[in-house]
Amino acid sequence: MKQKVHSSFTLKRLLLSFLLIAVALLALRSSLSSSPATSAGAINACAKLPPSLSNTIVHYATSNVTPQQTFAEISVTARVLRRRSPCNFLVFGLGHDSPMWSSLNYGGRTVFLEEDQAWMQKMRSKFPELEAYHATYKTKVRDAEELLKLRSMKECTAIGDIRGSKCRLALRDLPEVFFEVEWEMIMVDAPTGYFAEAPGRMAAIYTAGMAARGRREGETDIFVHDVDRTVEDEFSKSFLCEGFLKEEEGRLRHFIIPSYRDVTGNGLLPFCP
Repeated sequence: MKQKVHSSFTLKRLLLSFLLIAVALLALRSSLSSSPATSAGAINACAKLPPSLSNTIVHYATSNVTPQQTFAEISVTARVLRRRSPCNFLVFGLGHDSPMWSSLNYGGRTVFLEEDQAWMQKMRSKFPELEAYHATYKTKVRDAEELLKLRSMKECTAIGDIRGSKCRLALRDLPEVFFEVEWEMIMVDAPTGYFAEAPGRMAAIYTAGMAARGRREGETDIFVHDVDRTVEDEFSKSFLCEGFLKEEEGRLRHFIIPSYRDVTGNGLLPFCP
């Protein structure tokens, strides 16, 4: 029990360190963008800590609840965020780590898709600055083995608008914001996937990969958590491709998938390298 408390305390301190680093970077960015002629009053106004960041720091400093990901796992995504933020960051799932991800991407757009509407409302009432939407899923974990076979079906490897896809794994009914934005980073840490009747992350993994391939240009960083479980392990390897795997830390995998529209316009690029 003592070891568990110590580990929780250590993770909390490290999370606070991440957020303080984000604050320092924000202050540095503000000072570099300020002109020499800027008045002292304007400089002080720019240096003021944004409410979203201050609220997040207070939350983690006073809460006994820590994110489910380990510090080593969080560090993988945090390193990419330090390089890419401010950016468009999509997260499947709304949890205790959500304020952290939103704060680390300060100035960018961080959107959360959550299956549990009651939990989403609770989190939004506590953190009104979080941008979260309700998402529904039609799959079941018990059907994962059958759904994995879709990897060989042409309709599930064709690059195009997900809303027009005929693949059973395509999440065509996600909130409109998903289709309006080109996501530079995507994390799959939901929906629920630890029992047979749960929706599982098969469709979320597939849809994340197809969204990355369908971007007009650039690369997309995709993170999949809980890869110690069969569904996350097999579907990330099959639909995000081992050839695109950049890093694996604990239960987290980091893939980098290029735009297929940017690389080729004739559809000849193989689904997996």
